[in-house]
This record gives sequence, C-alpha cells and structure tokens, in this order.
Amino acid sequence: MLNEKTIRIVKSTAPVLQEHGEALTRHFYKRMFKHNPEVAPFFNPAHQTAGKQQRALAGAIAAYAANIDNLEVLGGAVELIAQKHASLLIKAEHYPIVGENLLASIREVLGESATDEIINAWAEAYGFLADILIGREKQIYEENAKKPGGWEGFKDFRVIRKEKESSNITSFYLAAADGATLPAFKPGQYITVRSSTADGQTTMRNYSLSDKPGQNYFRISVKREVPPEASTPAGHVSNWLHDRIEVGNTIEIAPPCGEFFLDVTEKHTRPLVLLAAGVGITPVMSILLTALDTMPQREIVFIHACLNESVQAFKPVIDALEKEYPNLKAHHRYSETGNRTGNSSTGFVTGELIESLLPGRDADYYFCGPQPFMVGIYHDLLKWGIPASQVHFEFFGPRQELEQAA
Repeated sequence: MLNEKTIRIVKSTAPVLQEHGEALTRHFYKRMFKHNPEVAPFFNPAHQTAGKQQRALAGAIAAYAANIDNLEVLGGAVELIAQKHASLLIKAEHYPIVGENLLASIREVLGESATDEIINAWAEAYGFLADILIGREKQIYEENAKKPGGWEGFKDFRVIRKEKESSNITSFYLAAADGATLPAFKPGQYITVRSSTADGQTTMRNYSLSDKPGQNYFRISVKREVPPEASTPAGHVSNWLHDRIEVGNTIEIAPPCGEFFLDVTEKHTRPLVLLAAGVGITPVMSILLTALDTMPQREIVFIHACLNESVQAFKPVIDALEKEYPNLKAHHRYSETGNRTGNSSTGFVTGELIESLLPGRDADYYFCGPQPFMVGIYHDLLKWGIPASQVHFEFFGPRQELEQAA
C-alpha cells in the first residue's frame, strides 16, 4: 500500500494536473515516441492527431491523483484499461518505458514546481498502479489462453465470408486458420486486428464482435472510415479490410477482450433496453442476439439510430427478429427527414422516445454510438436516477468527455 506521505503529495498535485493535464500528456506522447519508437504500434495515430488519447490520459492521471486515497472508485476504470491493454498485448516490460517518460514529462512541463519530493511520490504511485494493472492483465492473458480453443497473442484467421451490410459497413466472418474451435466470448466484447502499414510497421485496431457466441466463426462488422482530410491518419485498417481483404485471405487476430458485455448469468425480470447509433450497433447486436436466445421471457426494447436507411446495418435482420420473438420491440430512428412507416420515425433518440416504447424507466440499459448520442442517453439516465449498476456503455473515446458533457 502507498504510505500517507505519498498519498498526501500526489493528491495535492490534482489541481495542477487538472489544469495542465493535456499539455503534460501531449508532451509525454511526443517524448515517448521519440525516445521509444518501439511502442508506437500500440497507439492509434488518428486518436493522437485528434487529441483523444492525450485527453483520455490527462483525465486518467487527474482522476488517479484526486482519488488516490479512495482507489475503490476507480475499479471500473482499471478494468477498462486492463482489458484494453490485454487486447493490444501490452506486457510488464512496457510499463517502465511509460513510467520513465511520464515522470520526465512531469518535470519538463511543470518545471521548478515539480520538486524531487513530488517526482518521487509520483514514481511510487505509478509503480503501485502499474503492479495492479500488470497483475490483472496477467490474469486476462491466462484466462484467454486456458479457455477451450483459447490462445495468447496473435493468431491467423481465415476470412470465410464477406458480406456488405450497408453502404459503408461490411461484415467479415473469421474462422481459425488451423481449424481449431473458437473460445467462448461475452456478448459485447471485441477482438483486435493487426495489419502492416506502408512503412513496414504494424498497427492494431479493436473491432466489436457483432454475432452471438458459440458460432464456428467470429464476425466483425466494420465501417469504412473516411479521413476528413488527406493528411489525417484515419481509416487505415478499415479501408484495408474493405479494399484488400477477401474470402480466403488470412488476418491476424488477438483474443476477445472488453469490460462492456451482457452477463447472461444474471437473472433479472426488469426490461432490457438496447440503444445503438450508427456502427455502434456492432456490440449491441451481439448482446441482442444473445439475450433473445437466453432470456425468452424478458422484455427487450431495441432502438437503432442512423442517418438514413442506406447506412443502416442489420435492418432486415432486426425486423425479422421482431416478428419471430414476441418479447422484442424494435424501433428505427433516422435523423434525416423522410416518410416513415411502421416501427420507424424521424429525429434523434430522446428520453421521450425510450419512454414511449418502455413501460416505466426501471430497466437495464446498454448503449453504444458516437459522442452526441451517448451524451444524450447518459444525461437522461442520470436525470431519471437510474442506478449505475443498471447503466452499461461502450464509448469510443475518453470516458471523461462523456461524463463531463452529460
């Protein structure tokens, strides 16, 4: 455990880190990539350019400093980080690299205010947190390897089917190249795809599994990401998959990870509300298919928001499921104007829409999508007083942004 002096010193730095956090993390990443370029493949360059990783790390550092005397409140964040690290194969030997560059960045950015006492306290605090993460990540690696059909690291998978789901989303059905059975995963989790870049380096991206567990394949449904401008390093892997990968090709896959999932062992009678926007449907689709199989008596409300029908994935599947399962109520919400019939409407997903499909607010909520959609849902659930234990989400960006905006 950390001693009282270290806790006091680190906690005293929270206001400064809150104020200068992004300057610190921008400097940190620039410094680390210069001195330790071998770690660059672990990071998404598009997120670096957009500043998402810098903001996420700044928020995490400030939260750690502010709550270092009550680390229980950070349990969820620790699990999220450990799952993400395990998906990218971050190991114990990488932590000293991060620690050295982080402490040097604190001294270089904060200058004389970063006294030896502060640096020493942060070194101890970083080491303490690193040990927690290393321990949890080791457990995840071992759990994945011990599952029937499980493995550790990257493994070759063959594309056995490629199917266009909408104008910008394509599904890839992946089977182990060695013919092995696939390990069970939790509906809502993701796998990691590794590819090579033009300069001979490797890069990795997480993609949610969009079908239910227990199949003889993994399915990912990938949106083609178009960079907003030619200089923006976005969409490398998604465009590689769409343009270069065909049936019969092999790609490298790391085992399923992620802390956003439906726990099928929990038995609840309250309704299950599944909300998705755009390609955020991918993990929610896995949850929906699993819930229909395992919870036949539970009321399920499913809402998918899209710009229009042309970019919407899985609409025919969802409509067929609604006819097949009497406990499912599905609704399609489009932000572009147009003539709507049946279970569809125009507008954004609002609390009023959810309440129109759900008798009462007491439910378990799972949602995923772009930031404006997520902020709106999260805000309504907070306003309604829904307990945190009934709110589950996958947010593609720094969680602090979601919480602060809401």
